[in-house]
Amino acid sequence: MSIQSYLTRCGLQPEAFDAGFYQVVAQYQQQLLTLPPADSVQWQFRVPELGEGGSCSLFGQLAEQPYDLTPILGGQTDANQQLLARVTAVVQFYQQHSASHWFGVYQRRMNPNGEPVLVKLAYFGAESRAEFPLTTEFAAISNNSTVGLSGHGRIINDVAAYLAQGGEYYTCDPKVQAEACLPLLDSHGNVSGIIDSEAFVQNIFTGKELALLIAVAMTLPALLA
Repeated sequence: MSIQSYLTRCGLQPEAFDAGFYQVVAQYQQQLLTLPPADSVQWQFRVPELGEGGSCSLFGQLAEQPYDLTPILGGQTDANQQLLARVTAVVQFYQQHSASHWFGVYQRRMNPNGEPVLVKLAYFGAESRAEFPLTTEFAAISNNSTVGLSGHGRIINDVAAYLAQGGEYYTCDPKVQAEACLPLLDSHGNVSGIIDSEAFVQNIFTGKELALLIAVAMTLPALLA
């Protein structure tokens, strides 16, 4: 899939970006494709306690039990270890090259209850929710679920203004002032997951920062296949 085709499928406007932007995306893609797998991965991570009904996370209150990826991935197999190592390497690259304060990679999976969800495979930053339901009800408050269902990206460079205009938003960390959520698209254009990046400053997801995010979004689907 070309960069222009990806942007179009995401609901972004290819003509809004100049040739230099496309060149930066391509350069990042080349670097990402040659990354060696990470030396270590996380199978478990701490997550916030969920509020009543499980719709929202209680920021600053961690659940007693960590989230374990083993059941939803189907066991700690060599293939799954390699999957997490490849995804973790991308997350580490993004952290090294981005000014973002939080970033996560989510894959579309069926949870043990047979429900479609976005499950977090690797991330950096504060503890956060591990699964996002892929339902229209949850999408009413969640950019992650909205992007996971629609395949259309969300770039919010001013969260406060977005909320003031009536936009739906799932607040995990109140310090977040900007967020960009992009779909991961397989070879048929179907959503195989999402990436989500958050920053404690406004207007970060432009220029080189946005080019990096798009390059990551276009590289990851092959690793998740």
